Amino acid sequence: MPTTAPAPATFDAPAAVNRLVRFLAVPGVTGQEAAIAREITAALEEAGVPAAAISFDDAHTRIPEPTQTGNLIVKLPGTAKRAAKPVLFMTHMDTVPLCAGAVPVVKGKRVVNAKEGATALGGDNRTGCAVLVTMVTELLRQKLPHPPLTLLFTVREESGLFGAKHLNPAVLGAPAMGFNVDGRLATDLVAGAIGADRWTVDIKGKASHAGVAPEKGISASMVVALAMAEVYAGGWWGKVAKDGKVGTSNIGPIGTADGRSAGDATNVVTDLVHVKGESRSHDAKFVREISAAYKAAFANAATRVKDHEGRMAKVKFTSRLDYLPFRLKDDAPVVKRAAAAVRALGREPNVRVTNGGLDANWMVKHGIPTVTFGAGQNEIHTVKEYVDLAEFELGCRLALALATGEAE
Repeated sequence: MPTTAPAPATFDAPAAVNRLVRFLAVPGVTGQEAAIAREITAALEEAGVPAAAISFDDAHTRIPEPTQTGNLIVKLPGTAKRAAKPVLFMTHMDTVPLCAGAVPVVKGKRVVNAKEGATALGGDNRTGCAVLVTMVTELLRQKLPHPPLTLLFTVREESGLFGAKHLNPAVLGAPAMGFNVDGRLATDLVAGAIGADRWTVDIKGKASHAGVAPEKGISASMVVALAMAEVYAGGWWGKVAKDGKVGTSNIGPIGTADGRSAGDATNVVTDLVHVKGESRSHDAKFVREISAAYKAAFANAATRVKDHEGRMAKVKFTSRLDYLPFRLKDDAPVVKRAAAAVRALGREPNVRVTNGGLDANWMVKHGIPTVTFGAGQNEIHTVKEYVDLAEFELGCRLALALATGEAE
């Protein structure tokens, strides 16, 4: 069984909260993480981390969306003389676009947005950034024993887990296990997560005057309508259950590839429509089945919408793997270590799975078994977002317990 030392009694909670507010005040929506990366780097150096231990990878050069910087990586040598594999601690730096312009303030035992109702706060995931920097600060300040540690701050988590996906795992130094800070409760140990596809459909019809000669047009909008009717009737939209397999799907934006509304006028048969959607399941094969149902529905709909000469719409369906599902066993060393650390803090762990995607999905794919725990995020991605400071402080203590504990 793994053993874990209790978190140090001299944990500096006020400094950790100040650090959290500092990070929340720095803008850094997904793809624009350069400023927050600089702030995290500065805080690490203030804590005593040598500049030579801090680096950035080149994942942003492989990410298909514009991204300012690569993932931030920090490596700390272990304090013991005997060799040991590193332990990975990770979180993501980016926030959703709704967080732009947030002004964090402390009110009682919460951090809230001073611009109440205007933007989200960004606790997802500046809480994780503050937890990891606090962990390093306390390890160095108190000269606590610890194994070699690798810290990973990823980019573009919110827009598709891109930083973790395009990471070259070789740069991490072969960690034996990983801990990802991202969520609400520190006692919730996420050991499994759903997998997902994202897909797009481009429908090319033919414009014509909708009042004078609608029969000469091929309506791309009607193709979408007929396809969605087939998907809905077949039970492939929303919660999907087929032959004991379950998942979800959704159709998102419908317009043009550059985000405008499809069609320019009501008196013109719409010739081009761009659709985005997703499919999810804990069964990787079922994810593909759901996507395939959408693909077939759009192909069928295209054959039903014709002009006066019998010409049909053209459909291009493209899907990409967002992330694979995973489920770590309850007796996996990383799960046992996380559970033992929670118990060392006097709490009871709740090992569970989630229906959302995490950077941990890609870490497991990269060969690093990773458990995720929370640190006070609440009402994320909404204008009501806040950080529960009691839970944030528990997340900091748990990270310290994990960093100073011993693996099997």
